[in-house]
Amino acid sequence: MTTAASAEPVDVPTPKKPGLLQRVVFLAITIGCFYIMYSRLNGAAAREGMTLVPYMRQVFSHVAWVPWLALMIVYSCFYFLVDTRVTTSVLNWFIDGKIRYRDILPIRASAYIISLFSEQIGKGAMAYYLNRRDGVPGWEVGSTMLFIMFGEVFYLMAWAVIGFTFGGSALPEAFRLIPWIGLGGAIVLTLWILYFNGTILPNNGLRNQPIFRAFRLARPWHYGAFFLLRSPALLGALVVYTIALRLFGVDASFLTLFPYLPVIFFAATVPTPMRAAAITLWVVLFPDNVGQMAAFGFVQHNFFVLFNALLGLVFLGRARRELFAS
Repeated sequence: MTTAASAEPVDVPTPKKPGLLQRVVFLAITIGCFYIMYSRLNGAAAREGMTLVPYMRQVFSHVAWVPWLALMIVYSCFYFLVDTRVTTSVLNWFIDGKIRYRDILPIRASAYIISLFSEQIGKGAMAYYLNRRDGVPGWEVGSTMLFIMFGEVFYLMAWAVIGFTFGGSALPEAFRLIPWIGLGGAIVLTLWILYFNGTILPNNGLRNQPIFRAFRLARPWHYGAFFLLRSPALLGALVVYTIALRLFGVDASFLTLFPYLPVIFFAATVPTPMRAAAITLWVVLFPDNVGQMAAFGFVQHNFFVLFNALLGLVFLGRARRELFAS
């Protein structure tokens, strides 16, 4: 592979700062989420004859914290290894030259630190790093990061449909839309693939933009392989989250969580403070355990991102040495 020292400087595409309308929309979502959580928690506390703070203190005091902490540390490390494997494989699909798994570990981990604030900016940091260290053209790696983000949406959608197939009868009425959303997603993905391989609108020049390079090179099997490579993380989460819920005093089964998790994970990608959108879904989906679910959602999602950032700190020294050595 070309080294950064010998490579020509290439502009690396970086995510733009969200516009005013986007910030207003996410602010409205955040306010709505906190209002729903507060009203439901306050109602649950009142039914127990308590105010909110003592009620939540009681909820937290009944959690088996030591087993939960051990469980989450193991799962976070497992997720990191799977995530790095996905990133390495996708990079090698669409970029000339061999990129080694062990060489992606430090930048994948370090990007988790930036992902505390924005997953998109974290992906942009990885693109910059690979351009500087390995001389990978910026648009090539940026296009690959875009493919990963695109693939994650359809991966979660596919698992939501699979989960609905197994446990749809026990889901709230709103979840009845999942098969239709999945059908729409399948149609969009099919048209997307046909467009970028030139089958439809062959004379349209948009597909030739550098940022779409990975999609031009992608074949249907790439999308299927992405789904298979990413799936161990969700299947592992299904086991871990079921056990973790029981440690919080909530009787849950794998079948119950199967259709929920992909939807909740998708909500966790919404840039709301403290993963408010995902926490709110836990509270709404388990109305009989409002306090436990609010506590669970808060510590589960925020521990996960914070521990991933801690992994980033472990690898940060190596990542900096490699970057500045270039």
